[in-house]
Amino acid sequence: MKTQIALAALLAGLSSAALAQNFNDPAEFERQKALLTVAPQGPDSKPWEQNLGGEKVDTAKYKKPGPYKLCFSNAGVNNPWRVVGFTNMQAEVDANKADIASFTHADAEGKDDKQISDINAFVNSGQCDALIVSPNTTAALTPAVEAAAKKLPVVVFDRGVDSKAPVTFINPIGGYGFGIQGASFIAEKIPAGGSVLALRILPGVDVLENRWAAAERIFKEKGIKVVGAEFTNGDNAKTKAIVEDYINRFGKIDGVWMDAGATAVAALEAFEDAGKPFPVINGEDQQDFLQKWKKNKLTAIAPTYPTYQWRTPVIAAIRILKGEPVVGPTWKLPQPAITTETLDKFVNDKMPPLHYALCGCEQMTNYPARWGGK
Repeated sequence: MKTQIALAALLAGLSSAALAQNFNDPAEFERQKALLTVAPQGPDSKPWEQNLGGEKVDTAKYKKPGPYKLCFSNAGVNNPWRVVGFTNMQAEVDANKADIASFTHADAEGKDDKQISDINAFVNSGQCDALIVSPNTTAALTPAVEAAAKKLPVVVFDRGVDSKAPVTFINPIGGYGFGIQGASFIAEKIPAGGSVLALRILPGVDVLENRWAAAERIFKEKGIKVVGAEFTNGDNAKTKAIVEDYINRFGKIDGVWMDAGATAVAALEAFEDAGKPFPVINGEDQQDFLQKWKKNKLTAIAPTYPTYQWRTPVIAAIRILKGEPVVGPTWKLPQPAITTETLDKFVNDKMPPLHYALCGCEQMTNYPARWGGK
């Protein structure tokens, strides 16, 4: 009982703090750090249905006869992580055909104004029983999500909004957790007073800003010198050019911290081309990084933001429309990190280079072909 009360308090605080959208919130940092140690509740073999102690939201007022019309406003499929995730979501829709009459997707192409327009069009169409939203950026999408939630149940996932209006907000532990895992490992493995280059993809997205806030705090506490923090836009050529520039300027870089791992191999190639030893690095669970890690016996870690989370909003929307309780208002999924000890479990040479290992898709129909595997 005491454990349940403590978890409820932890998640309640996490929800309210997250809604404040302070990208450098010490209290939120501590809450996510604590959640990294919490054992998940739910089906052992289905982490996308698990939770880290959340309470249940009563959804009886949304109950209606099915099958249901689901609409999805997507920030975009403009990076490999999102491509794998959206493939997961489509497969989850196909797995629930008995409950889903239609699934309509609008791709905002990484543009706030387009996503706001997409959401308004969905609401005004009257053709959606529930709306799933993965926001492009946090502040810009909040008013549109709040307006939509006045008309129909809204499920937000992946990136958040500054509002309690959605029925639930689904994501893994969060950006602070990711930042803590990667930065703590790097700080532990490089020499005292060592140098780190931080590579980021874009500003203004809560989960990415939180990752960097956590890492920056840890590096400062551990006396690690951050020689630069550069935005790569997720582009391999730009990433490699940035790393080459820093190698030329500083000679030796002990660690590379990344807020997203899709260009990790490009960063490592810059060290190879310069004839420099590989740095201590964090990537993510994409296959090209995992394979290079194994081949070169890197000193590395892969914090994850599992793409299996793309399955959860579909499951949640169906439950809401059936009037079944869902975890909320914050539904936290487990967020494991891949380590040297667990690496072999996730390396899969049959999958594409930028496939994300924690897809939770291995038992789904048409795996691996649907995900580009062989």
